Amino acid sequence: MEVHRWQDEPVEELTPSIGRQVVHTDRLTVARILLRRGAVVPEHAHEHEQVANVLEGRVRFRIGGQERVVSATESVVVPSGVPHSVEALADAVVLDVFAPPRDDWIRGDDAYLRAPRDG
Repeated sequence: MEVHRWQDEPVEELTPSIGRQVVHTDRLTVARILLRRGAVVPEHAHEHEQVANVLEGRVRFRIGGQERVVSATESVVVPSGVPHSVEALADAVVLDVFAPPRDDWIRGDDAYLRAPRDG
């Protein structure tokens, strides 16, 4: 049995306001996203189903033309192929679960996350 402790996982700094920790399995990816207030994940879409679980803070999700503020203890589902973006309204921690695994992240094809678009 493999045990991952988030406090021991390295934080990949994508921008000065966005950090990421990731665990990949054969069938899914789990990512702990660290967002500073004002951080923006620009609009993008992917084949993966996503469940974003806000553990701390508040974030604004724009999903398929709809906008919703999601706070700690709340989750939102992002369907496959639907354009979406995120803005941190406060410092936040979001636990994202993706299926299938984020092979684009494994390949390093995630430039949309690395663009300097923080607010």
